[in-house]
Amino acid sequence: MSKAFTVHQDITQAETLPSSFYRSQAVFEELIEKVFAKSWQFIGDKSQVEIPGQVKPFSFLEFGLEEPMLLTNDQGNIYCLSNVCTHRGNILCHDPCKTKQIICGYHARRFNLQGEFQFMPEFKEAKDFPRKEDHLTRFPLKNLGPWLFASLGEEIFDFAPVLEAMNRKIGFLPLEEFREDKSRNKDYLVNAHWALYCDNYLEGFHIPFVHEGLNAVLDYLKYETVLFPHCNLQVGHSSGGEHVFDLPKDHEDYGQQISAYYFWIFPNMMFNFYPWGCSINVVKPISLNRTKVSFISYVYDESKLDTGAGAALDKVEREDEFVVEGVFKGMASRVYKTGRFSPKMEKGVHHFQSLLSEFLGK
Repeated sequence: MSKAFTVHQDITQAETLPSSFYRSQAVFEELIEKVFAKSWQFIGDKSQVEIPGQVKPFSFLEFGLEEPMLLTNDQGNIYCLSNVCTHRGNILCHDPCKTKQIICGYHARRFNLQGEFQFMPEFKEAKDFPRKEDHLTRFPLKNLGPWLFASLGEEIFDFAPVLEAMNRKIGFLPLEEFREDKSRNKDYLVNAHWALYCDNYLEGFHIPFVHEGLNAVLDYLKYETVLFPHCNLQVGHSSGGEHVFDLPKDHEDYGQQISAYYFWIFPNMMFNFYPWGCSINVVKPISLNRTKVSFISYVYDESKLDTGAGAALDKVEREDEFVVEGVFKGMASRVYKTGRFSPKMEKGVHHFQSLLSEFLGK
């Protein structure tokens, strides 16, 4: 990877990634292979396969990788398996169902719900069969409360510190009681590079200038960013002491008026915790200049919906889109190449761009 995409580790000296980073098709494709293929991705919650015998097919990273995967529930244990038959590569399961075995519709190869090869007709003469390769690949699976995360299992960074960082702040919340409210879910199409959307999310610097409504309920002077190895946290303090978390006495933030915990997980996930629940945002790269952002809502306390920092999320999103699309247009400028970071307000952006540089250099 070109040294042009190296980000200085000292934010007081660092320059932002150059405009060419966001305009290069070759770099976009390299990000898919070197960043997303080496990432953990949110794949929904346990309710998809809450009953033993349930099977749910899905793709790992819509648009970007599309690796066919399968969630299964085998006697209460949830597994993430390859959804590709180890015989001739046929897709095994096309729709959610309840079953005792996974049976390929092409030549009837069978697997149990843990992905282990069980039976194959007309293979009696095959020598050294079955091999370990004849079992379905079992992908790594982690959870935070009811939420599931999967990876392709190839040189993936350790996800445990991410979960520990999140539990440290929001572990007091009864996540198992959070329920998805599909009526509040929404997909947004943004005409910009996916990384620019993340850049924008990772700083509260723009809030007073872009989000008048949000700025009215947050104390800008107390806005803080905390960095962890592959995630970071932005803490939104209430300006008026209203619509805040009821923190337990043993919480490290007890006594503070906190309206929101904004967690970002490298490279493309946001978990925004409010007193009413959580808005999960997943950023999906469609193409160099087009991004899909999926908002998924999990509600805990309906009485607090649409209050404080967790109100008017659609309006905030539209305001962000306008700015991000403007920045992407600016990246085509013949005179703009790179900028500098605010050491106080853009620590999260610097952290993200440093990780991108690191992963591209591997």
